[in-house]
Amino acid sequence: MPRVCDYTGKKTSTGFQYTLRGRKKYLGGVGTKVTGKTKRTFKPNIQTIRAVDENGVVRRVKASTRAIRNGLITKPLSRKLSYTDKQDG
Repeated sequence: MPRVCDYTGKKTSTGFQYTLRGRKKYLGGVGTKVTGKTKRTFKPNIQTIRAVDENGVVRRVKASTRAIRNGLITKPLSRKLSYTDKQDG
């Protein structure tokens, strides 16, 4: 399965890592120069968690930590705290 968030659509993106040489101008130098440009990937922090969907069914989904923090996901109860049937006592 791909590394994609089911809620926000975040996925792996690409960019560059720049290598610089020289002293910055505000520090008294003549400025920095780019001496290397390497392709790299930015991977989102995707977690596989249990979540309740629209129908009330608990299933495993892939969600980014941003979606979890922002409350886009409804987590199920970790344990049943009350009983629905009568207990003999």
